[in-house]
Amino acid sequence: MSAVLELREVGFTYRRSSSAALEDVSFTVEQGRNVGIVGESGAGKTTVLSLLLGLSSPTSGDVVFDGAPLDRGDRAMMREFRRSVQTVFQDPYSSLDPRQSVGRIIAEPLRSLGIAKGADATERVANALGAVGLPADAARRYPHEFSGGQRQRIAIARAVVSRPRILLADEPVSALDVTTRIQIIELLAQLGEREGMTVVMVSHDLGVVASLCEQTVVLRGGRVVEQGDTRAVLGSPADPYTQRLLDSVPRLPTPAS
Repeated sequence: MSAVLELREVGFTYRRSSSAALEDVSFTVEQGRNVGIVGESGAGKTTVLSLLLGLSSPTSGDVVFDGAPLDRGDRAMMREFRRSVQTVFQDPYSSLDPRQSVGRIIAEPLRSLGIAKGADATERVANALGAVGLPADAARRYPHEFSGGQRQRIAIARAVVSRPRILLADEPVSALDVTTRIQIIELLAQLGEREGMTVVMVSHDLGVVASLCEQTVVLRGGRVVEQGDTRAVLGSPADPYTQRLLDSVPRLPTPAS
C-alpha cells in the first residue's frame, strides 16, 4: 500500500503558549487502510486534524502528501490536496448552512475546486445523494427539513462529491443516537470500499474506531504513545494509558442470574 498522507516528527506550539501541543508525532496514512486517532480531551487530536487538513503548518517536522512536504504556499499542490482530502465535522446541525439548499451545499466543493458546473454538477450531486442513501429530490430542500442522521449523510455527500482519496472524520457520530451511529459507520465503511476512499477517524469512541479502522494511533499529551494494527492495539495494549482508555469504555451491566 502506498502512503498518501504522513506526519513526520511533527511538533506544534500555539502562539502565546509556552508548552507544545504536539511533540515528535509521526504516523502514516496508507491508501485503503483506515486510521483511528484516539485519546482523551487535550491529547492533541484536534491539532493533528488541523495539520492533516492543511489548515495549520507544523512548528517542526513535516506534513507529507504523496511523498512531498505539504507547502501551503504552492497553489498547484494545495489545489490537488484540497481535491484529495475532504472532511466531515462533528455536529451535523452547525456544519451545514441553513440558508442554502442541500444541492448547493453539496455542490460547493465542485464550484470552489473548479471540478464541475451546470448539468455535470447537478448529476454529481444526485449521485452523491444516492451514495449516502438520500433521494435526488433532497437537493431542493433545506437542512432544517432533515433529522440529525440525515444531515450527517448530507455532510458526507458534500465531502465525497469531489471523489477524495482521504476523508477526515472529526467525531462524526458523537452527536447522533446509537442506531444512527451504527448506520453512519456502516455507510463510511461502504463508501470506503466502493469509492476507494481512506477514512481517518478522530474519535474518543474506541468502539467506533474498532469497527471501522485497521490502524489506530493513541495520543497522550501531544505525543504518540502507541500505534499499530487496531486489533493488536485495542486487543492487547502495550501502553498503560491505552489500557486506561479501554477500561473507561462503558459496559452494559451483567444481568442477574
